[in-house]
Amino acid sequence: MASLYRTYRPLTLSELIGQDTITSILRKAAQEDTIGHAYLFAGPRGTGKTTTARLVAKLLVCAKRRSNKAFQKKGEVCNECAGCMAVDNGSLLDVTEIDAASNRGIDEIRSLRERIRAMPQQGPHKVYIIDEAHMLTKEAFNALLKTLEEPPPRATFIMATTEHHKFPATIISRCQHYTFKMLPQGELVTHLEQIMDAESLKFEPGALQIIAKRGAGS
Repeated sequence: MASLYRTYRPLTLSELIGQDTITSILRKAAQEDTIGHAYLFAGPRGTGKTTTARLVAKLLVCAKRRSNKAFQKKGEVCNECAGCMAVDNGSLLDVTEIDAASNRGIDEIRSLRERIRAMPQQGPHKVYIIDEAHMLTKEAFNALLKTLEEPPPRATFIMATTEHHKFPATIISRCQHYTFKMLPQGELVTHLEQIMDAESLKFEPGALQIIAKRGAGS
């Protein structure tokens, strides 16, 4: 049985809650086909940074968004094409997720730089998502900077972090930087209610208030 977290993880920008400004900017970029080559998503845990990174990856590989004017006008993904489904199940070779907490050294970044220069294998674009990117070493950041200064075509970097103040200014200046905010308690309660109703589970409203409060904005 799939966990509720995976079952109800947003699959489109419109399903992402609490980050309206960011989703609006990304949707407009998709509509105008101007998605950038480097992003820095910063903010507290549980606010949707990695989820949004995957949605950007889907926008870049979604066949319908690229070929269907109706979908391009929406600035959304179709969730039906092979690219969208492969990103969702983690099987698309052109989308690589890296945990910088355990892959933080210069050798890992040098290897990444070599791989990213190769053409995409399954789709039109390559995407590298670096989670907990503030954990990279100084030498790794320096190696990454060279790639950000001269980005290869058809490649996008997305870095997610809870501590953006640890990033070198040179890295930040070469990224589109978005700060994810903590969600209001009322919005969290509404979201929990929708999940409980969808699962046909009984609940006391007061219990959801307590859970949302303990979530502390995530």
